[in-house]
Amino acid sequence: MDDNKDYETETKSSKIKNIFKNKKKPNLKVNFSESYDNFQTSIPAFLGICLCAFALMCFAAFAIFFMNVKGPEKVLVPNVVGKNLEDALLEMQVKELYPKISLRYSDIPGDEGTILDQSPDAGAIVKGYSRVSLVVSRGVIVDKVDEYTGMNIEDLRMKLQTLFAGQTKPLIVLAEPEYKPDVSDAGTILEQDPPAGTKISEPVTVQLVVSRGPNYENTKAPYLIGQSVNDLLQIITRSKLVFDITSHKAAGDEKPGTVVDQQAFDSEFVPNYTRVTLEMALPSGEYNDNIYGIYQEKVADYPYPVPMKIEAYPAEGDSYTLLSFNHPGGNVTVPYAVPKGTTLELTVVNKVVSKKTVN
Repeated sequence: MDDNKDYETETKSSKIKNIFKNKKKPNLKVNFSESYDNFQTSIPAFLGICLCAFALMCFAAFAIFFMNVKGPEKVLVPNVVGKNLEDALLEMQVKELYPKISLRYSDIPGDEGTILDQSPDAGAIVKGYSRVSLVVSRGVIVDKVDEYTGMNIEDLRMKLQTLFAGQTKPLIVLAEPEYKPDVSDAGTILEQDPPAGTKISEPVTVQLVVSRGPNYENTKAPYLIGQSVNDLLQIITRSKLVFDITSHKAAGDEKPGTVVDQQAFDSEFVPNYTRVTLEMALPSGEYNDNIYGIYQEKVADYPYPVPMKIEAYPAEGDSYTLLSFNHPGGNVTVPYAVPKGTTLELTVVNKVVSKKTVN
């Protein structure tokens, strides 16, 4: 029995020795090259994690900032139209609004520095520190009546029209002028009321006395029977008479294109720009390569003769002036003999008033 126990003990000891003998020893060597490679490989991932963390922190910081920052309060835009600029600026300051100022002429004397308009309108709700546009009066364009005597009335009308363009209430209005004979050129202003230098506190009406031109001389009543169209055009150019011309188709022994009748006068001389009635016999259709007729147009009546002219524009060739004359307005009649297809154009005081094509 004892021998068997010793044998078993010996056998177990041998097995244990073999186990320890066959067991591998741990490798304690450190591979530095492999560790460096592993470290290099992990750097991008590490940096990416850091950047993501930084971005997340920034986002959170901004979110918290904007959640806690309070925007400007909304305010009611005050009504400052009609108030002076100083008071308007104080009201803007109280409401924490910033004015944007522009200047404009006014048609109300004495309102210089007054607010004429604003945007946004009064009562609008806007954020604090917003801009409000204010239009401030810079006063009236003129504050006194100028000197008008010696000027031409048409030039004065144009000047005032330009001066007060865009204004609803002009400060200076011209009354219907009084015309009288004078040695000055027609249309020259002789007198004015109120006089030059008068202060304007409200819209003023100016009374003018205007020259009709020198009409102290008379004109000899001409004898025009038998005159041709071209002869009559030359007479109209030189004469200080107004010719009211009518026509009919030439018949019998009447010579086509001539004056066959005229108004009779009681005296040898008549006042300047007296109207004279003429009757012409005109050919039917084309005659001597021309078409004959009477150019007739109704224009405004003028208190004195104004320059007029008729330009001819042939279908072929250059244009030319058919007639240049002075006329007091109303009914205008002018004879013509021009080629077919010619366009005639009537101009009154440098303004075209009518056109007609001869066919």
